[in-house]
Amino acid sequence: MECGNFIILLYVFALSIFAGYQVISKVPQLLHTPLMAFTNAISGISLVASLIIAGEDKNLTTSILGAVAVAAATVNVVGGFLITDRMLRMFKRKEGAKHERQ
Repeated sequence: MECGNFIILLYVFALSIFAGYQVISKVPQLLHTPLMAFTNAISGISLVASLIIAGEDKNLTTSILGAVAVAAATVNVVGGFLITDRMLRMFKRKEGAKHERQ
């Protein structure tokens, strides 16, 4: 890879980190759960794609990288669902609490 292309890719990567942080930090707390559900769906798509790549019998390197991608995507999906479940439990009313709202 040429040095110029690497610098451009590094610049785009740095800008995407900054833009992503700015977007996520401005999301209200009530919208975090739907946002997490959407990212879980994207992670599920990447899990399916990595399973397809791991299942192709092209060469050993492709199979190993596909297996690593399956492991990483699985951790991402499971972790996302656990976090979403925890966030949803935070919004549930406790048993025996008064339901007065005025």
